[in-house]
Amino acid sequence: VEGRGGTRPQHSRFCSESVPLILGIGFQVASASTASLRCPRCVIYFLNNFAIMPKMADNRTHLVLENYIGGKFVPCPRHIDSYDPSTGEVYCKVPDSDVEEVEAAVKAAKEAFPEWSSRSPAERAQVLHKLADLIDAHLEEFAQAESKDQGKTITFARTVDIPRSAYNFRFFASSILHHTTDCSQMDHMGCVNYTVRTPVGVAGLISPWNLPLYLLTWKIAPAIATGNTVVAKPSEMTSVTAWMMCKLLDEAGVPPGVVNIVFGTGPRTGNALVSHPEVPLISFTGSTATAQVITERSAPYCKKLSLELGGKNPAIIFGDANLEECIATTIRSSFSNQGEICLCTSRIFVERSIFPEFLQRFVDAARKWKTGVPSDANSNNGALISKEHLEKVRGYVKLAREEGGKVHCGEGVDSLELPERNRSGYFMPPTVISEVSDSSRCMQEEIFGPVTCVVPFDDEDEVIRRANGVKYGLSATVWSRDVGRVHRVARKLQAGLVWTNCWLIRDLNLPFGGMKCSGIGREGGRDSYHFFTEVKTITIKH
Repeated sequence: VEGRGGTRPQHSRFCSESVPLILGIGFQVASASTASLRCPRCVIYFLNNFAIMPKMADNRTHLVLENYIGGKFVPCPRHIDSYDPSTGEVYCKVPDSDVEEVEAAVKAAKEAFPEWSSRSPAERAQVLHKLADLIDAHLEEFAQAESKDQGKTITFARTVDIPRSAYNFRFFASSILHHTTDCSQMDHMGCVNYTVRTPVGVAGLISPWNLPLYLLTWKIAPAIATGNTVVAKPSEMTSVTAWMMCKLLDEAGVPPGVVNIVFGTGPRTGNALVSHPEVPLISFTGSTATAQVITERSAPYCKKLSLELGGKNPAIIFGDANLEECIATTIRSSFSNQGEICLCTSRIFVERSIFPEFLQRFVDAARKWKTGVPSDANSNNGALISKEHLEKVRGYVKLAREEGGKVHCGEGVDSLELPERNRSGYFMPPTVISEVSDSSRCMQEEIFGPVTCVVPFDDEDEVIRRANGVKYGLSATVWSRDVGRVHRVARKLQAGLVWTNCWLIRDLNLPFGGMKCSGIGREGGRDSYHFFTEVKTITIKH
């Protein structure tokens, strides 16, 4: 099979003996299964030179993933097509796991739990640090794979997704060493009371498609740092980097069965995991609708649940805001990662005195936010995750027009110039809408794309009421030079996170999570420690 060219990579010790058979121009590709691809560099070479050739339609040109159970890659007889969002073509086959695969993974996790949970926090931390080092060593391979699999720009993957994935392991490796427990004395009773925290057991982890490795490691790291073993299910639409990480686990010193990855859909694989009676804990990031199903399936077993869900996040911009900083940051908060971040701004409330100026400058800036091929370093946005999601987001723009809204730029206004092979990709330019009512679906429902609505307000009490007038409560931003005002408004907003004069600055020690339909529970240093452990009170009479 003829590749597109390129330099044959230097191979690491992760390569199997069969790897050279699939590399280089003119070599035959006997199979694209994981048995032939053991090195992250080889994976990227294959993706860039073989897997995306349009003329190759048979399965030999697809990357075929396998589940990772008990420290081994295990084939699955059923597969799901995974698409390259930038071209709209199938390039990968993902396992369509069912009850039997989940059962095997849970069994492996249970068997690994006694030994792993008996290790000291310091011993487990060493393993997490090593895994972080290995991810960093393969940052470019992971970044290219994440960009291709999810549609995000290579720049975003290089600077956000993969560095944060490694840092998640480092953070929890350090955090686990610094927690304390409680103690109280009852001298009149001759007793001392103290608490201990112990790992829960097998943790079921379900991560989304928008920040694939970033959010998967945000769950795996605290789970195994606290001594649990895990069965994780990444999104079936973005599974490649999770599979690549599995290739590093043994080298990092992660014992077989401590981390198990089963790929597949929510209704099949996810349902089997959340319904399993021997998985006492579920951590889920995704949609509110899916969380409702998870809650129902988990209820008969009284499972611990952490649910990080959607948002309809407001930005409140007062007349005294620094507009230069505000507009640049609000462009990022509205459109970064194609708007496919749960924390993205989708409702912008601007004080009426500066509304015309803000709107004009914001639209001008949005037009400069380039949507293009993900591999282009000059692209600010890449492609949306799927054809179905693109049509959903476009549908909201159409609905806004039908409801009397004005579309200033983006969908239906500005055209995109794309290379021929990317014209079937799922691209959409940043779209700014005004003149919509607060009751509009565009102002009430999570769109999860590069679309934001800009509306005026007159006073502080009014804008707080309107900002809180949705079922979500994940995050908000407030822009003002008045320190008293930003404190006052932040306290009144129904949101789990409020940024003032900034966006997406995070101290991972502090709680992360939402109010109302944006979730249950919190994640972060202490909160994740509490979630992934059970507390026990012990009383000693002396």
